[in-house]
Amino acid sequence: MTAAYRNRVERAFGAADEYDRHARVQRRVADALAAHIAEACTVPVGRALEIGCGTGFLTEALVGRGIGSRWLVTDIAPEMVERSRERLGERPGMTFAVLDGEFGMPPEPGFDLICSSLAMQWFDDTPAAALRMREWLAPGGCLVFTTLGGGSFAEWRAAHAREGLSCGALDLPAVETWRRALPDARIDVSRYVEHHDNARGFLRALKAIGAGTPARAHRPLTAPQLRRVMANFEATGCEVTYEVVTCVLEAGDGRAPR
Repeated sequence: MTAAYRNRVERAFGAADEYDRHARVQRRVADALAAHIAEACTVPVGRALEIGCGTGFLTEALVGRGIGSRWLVTDIAPEMVERSRERLGERPGMTFAVLDGEFGMPPEPGFDLICSSLAMQWFDDTPAAALRMREWLAPGGCLVFTTLGGGSFAEWRAAHAREGLSCGALDLPAVETWRRALPDARIDVSRYVEHHDNARGFLRALKAIGAGTPARAHRPLTAPQLRRVMANFEATGCEVTYEVVTCVLEAGDGRAPR
């Protein structure tokens, strides 16, 4: 991700003032991930790091389950860090910070848990970033995250394809790509379907949660083209599928790239 594109993504999430109102799937995924983490972590969690905290859905769910005694809660967007702070409040052992999860480095590695919910799809190379993060784990620790797979937004992509047009949604890897890139990871796939009243509602919701930034190479559609795509999408029911890939990586042997 170029610095310019990364700044666009950061600004979009920073401006997402209505995130909580529209992030219905994101909340469901965070709750499911918290349950998954509770099962996946086989050792007590002392130090924990969250990447891409958003407004705090995942940390809130994990703290509610008693997971983690010392938290570093981070996001690339300073505004999101502050929204998480507002949701969670000032608590002993909880620190909030701005951090670029793909290219940054926490002040002090050695975490029992690193987690992230629907943030890492914005990375240039998510598998490489995951291997790098694994090096931040303490012995016995685990990295658990969700990201979006290639089946996400299939209905919106299909509406473009039926009009012979290119879709600006993120270019997301197929699940098999994940399995090849992270052969020692435990990978599960879930699907969440969200219904919208119309195409305009879908686009507004994406923008409201900060996820409206198109793929870097995408050329914006003309107004007539967009209207055709929207009509096509509405004709098929205004449903959108999120293919959610959950990955679990345990602390490595030191050979993973930093």
